[in-house]
Amino acid sequence: MDPIIILHAGMATGTILLFAAIGEIFAERAGVLNLGVEGMMLIGAMTGFSISLSTGNPWLGLALAMLVGGLLSLLHGLVTIHFQADQVVSGLTLTFLGTGLALVFGEGLTGKNPPLIPDFDIPGLALIPVIGPIFFEDHSLLVYLGYLFTPLAWYYIYKTRPGMHLRAVGEKPEAADTMGINVYGLRYFYVFVGGCLAGLAGATISLSVSPGWYSAQTTSGQGWIAVGLVIFAQWDPVRAAIGAYLFGALRRGILDLQGPRTIFGLTNPFFVNSNWGFFLQMTPYILTIIALILGARAVAKKRLGAPAALGVPYIRGERGL
Repeated sequence: MDPIIILHAGMATGTILLFAAIGEIFAERAGVLNLGVEGMMLIGAMTGFSISLSTGNPWLGLALAMLVGGLLSLLHGLVTIHFQADQVVSGLTLTFLGTGLALVFGEGLTGKNPPLIPDFDIPGLALIPVIGPIFFEDHSLLVYLGYLFTPLAWYYIYKTRPGMHLRAVGEKPEAADTMGINVYGLRYFYVFVGGCLAGLAGATISLSVSPGWYSAQTTSGQGWIAVGLVIFAQWDPVRAAIGAYLFGALRRGILDLQGPRTIFGLTNPFFVNSNWGFFLQMTPYILTIIALILGARAVAKKRLGAPAALGVPYIRGERGL
C-alpha cells in the first residue's frame, strides 16, 4: 500500500463527492432538502457519457449533464416550493425517477469508449516532493477545478451579498421577504444549482474518475454519501471538501488493502477472495451512517449550522415561529 497513491486517488474520487455535497449545501442553505442527489448524479453520468460518445466532445457531455441534472432538480423545486409538498418524499421520488430514466436511456452504453476528459500535470507544482504527486500530478481539470471551487463557494456563502441573501432565505424566509428578497425565486435558483452540480458529479464519474457506464453501479450510492457529508460538514463547503477527500482516500485504501495475499509476510485476512473483504468494503458506508446519526443528533440539540427553515415550505403571509 503506497500512501501517495491512495491519497492521489482520494483527491480524484473525492472530487465527485465534493461537487455533489456543495451543490446540496447550496440547496439546503436556501431551505430546500433534496434527497434526489443519487438520481441526479446517475442521469448526469449517463448524459455525459452518451453525449461524449455521440458527439466526440466530452466537454459538451459535461455541460449537458449539468443541464439535465439542473432541469431534473426543478421538478423537485416545483413540487416542494410551489405546491409545498413534503421535501423528503419528493426527494426520494426524484432519486427513483432519475435512476429509472438513466437506466432506460443508458441501455446499450455499457462497454462503449467515448472521448474522456484528459489528465495532465500542473507544471512546476507537480515536482514538489510528496505534495506534487498527490495534488498536482496526473489529474483531470475537474479535480483542479474542485480545489478552486471550494474556497470560492465558502467565500460566496459567507462574504458576499448574494450569499447573505441565500442564508437569509434558509434561516428566516419571512424576514427576507419583508426586505424585498425573492424567496421563491432564490429557492428555485439554488435547487437548480444543486442539480447542476449533482449532474457534474455524475459526469465526473463516467468521463474522468471511473470512465464507463455500468448502469446503477456507476454512482454506487455516492449521492447518499454526499447528503451525509452535508450534515457531517455542518453545511460548510470547506468541511465538506475535507470529508469528501478523506472518504475518497478511505475507499481507495480499502481496495488496496484487499489486494495482496500477504502483508509483511502474514496472510492478509482482508484479501478480496475472503468473506472479510465484503465487510471491509462496507466500512465507508457504515462510517457515513454513523456520521449521519451523530450529526443529526447534534443538529437537533444545538442547531450546529443547520438552516432554521430547512425542509419547511414557505407560504407568504404566514408568520414564522
